[in-house]
Amino acid sequence: MLSASLIWELTKRDFSERFAGSVLGSLWALIWPLVNLAIYIIIFAKLMGARLPGKSEVYSYAIYVTVGLVPWAALASTISRSSSVFLDKKHLVSRIKISLPSLLVYINLSETITFLFSMFFFFIFLLFTDYKFTFNIILVPFIYFLQQLFAFGLGLLAATLTVFVRDIKEVIGVILQFWFWFTPIIYVRDILPDAVKKIMVFNPAYILIESYQRIFVFGENPSYQSLIVLTLLTHVMIVISYLAFRALEKDLRDFL
Repeated sequence: MLSASLIWELTKRDFSERFAGSVLGSLWALIWPLVNLAIYIIIFAKLMGARLPGKSEVYSYAIYVTVGLVPWAALASTISRSSSVFLDKKHLVSRIKISLPSLLVYINLSETITFLFSMFFFFIFLLFTDYKFTFNIILVPFIYFLQQLFAFGLGLLAATLTVFVRDIKEVIGVILQFWFWFTPIIYVRDILPDAVKKIMVFNPAYILIESYQRIFVFGENPSYQSLIVLTLLTHVMIVISYLAFRALEKDLRDFL
């Protein structure tokens, strides 16, 4: 396993490398979430005047979009970046004997920090708009943990396969594009045909995003049954991904 200090060092380096050469450096990690949040609010609530069906509040649609896009960004970025992490860090693997799956941890941590920045600014916005918080908001960390656990399992499988088939990373990008539009994030589920609504329950991203939307937009509890099923499937996927990694580990290290 990677030590906690090494994971933290990789996380800090991730931010510094991402904004290398810029004057503000890692401060962009704070600026971008703020800019994105401002765009969601200004574009959807003010310029477009978009309204959520059944909701009269000015910012209801902006909140609906934000609580979909922010978690989705963390989920998609974690999966995408994890798919090539073994190749990206092969210089580290060749020098230090480490557990390769541990490399996915720093990506998860990095995306979590970005997520927390985004949610921090989002909560400030909610406070200024007299948003009425409900008790079920305490469920958000648990939903996010399940989300990133799911991303870890899928990312580990993708990272293993990408070493042997480099096109997997590009395939993941295409899948994420389709996956985004198949998930009600910027549109509402009610506009979909009945046939599509029926299969939507098999979309893990829908279960996660809808949970955020129920909590923040409608003040409801998420579907506990769906979350329990997704939790079980996530753990099964992690086991399968790890077994696949262990079966291919020797060849994988030779390919790096």
